[in-house]
Amino acid sequence: MRAKTILRNLAAILILSAPFALHQAETARAQSSSVTAKIDLHAGGAGSANSKAKSAGDLSGVVVWLKPLDFAGPPPSTDASGHTRPQMAQHNKQFEPHLLVVQAGTLVDFPNRDPFFHNVFSLFNGKRFDLGLYEAGATNSVRFDRVGVSYLFCNIHPEMSAVVVAVDSTYFGVSDASGVVSIANVPAGRYEMHVWYERSLPEDLKTLTRVVRVSDSARDLGAIAVIANPNFTAAHENKYGQDYVPPPDSGYGNP
Repeated sequence: MRAKTILRNLAAILILSAPFALHQAETARAQSSSVTAKIDLHAGGAGSANSKAKSAGDLSGVVVWLKPLDFAGPPPSTDASGHTRPQMAQHNKQFEPHLLVVQAGTLVDFPNRDPFFHNVFSLFNGKRFDLGLYEAGATNSVRFDRVGVSYLFCNIHPEMSAVVVAVDSTYFGVSDASGVVSIANVPAGRYEMHVWYERSLPEDLKTLTRVVRVSDSARDLGAIAVIANPNFTAAHENKYGQDYVPPPDSGYGNP
């Protein structure tokens, strides 16, 4: 009788622990299917390709994506129910986050979380749109239905700027402050690797495009040398192509 009780208890333990073991295995499998890379940021200018890389500082904001060559890959995003839509909020006179990467076809929400009016527009490359003025608490949305880089601004506050990068893949990642990029759940196969960085020139970024092969034993893309444009500036004109002027003291609720 005692032996049967022990066996029943052991069976119960195995049954209860099975979901946890399965979860652990799935987690380990997901981690092992990640592709990684390390960003080396170089200063542009004379001999830029051979210039000394920055050994310290913030190396975040470099986008790396892999376009499948051996299979079609997932279809463009259709915002299926059950998925949380990405957001780029307007808060404290800033866009949060400053950089957003999405699969082409994704609908992005732009909530106004400041106690005054904002505007969101993009008239340069990528997705061109103008959401006009909208009040505190309101949310407007834009579908980024084409591949490209959209530079976003507010027509009221010149200090506000952001970027939405729409890519033709679900396999993408953004470097952290230490320059590490991790792209999750990448199946084995050949891919075309693309790199984008706000402070780089398009011609420098184009040289980084190459074909890579991902396998169970090859999931590290190694170091990616990104050249920063020394003349980069965030200064811009308003949506009318003119310099910004201070908004009225009343009517906008803007301090």
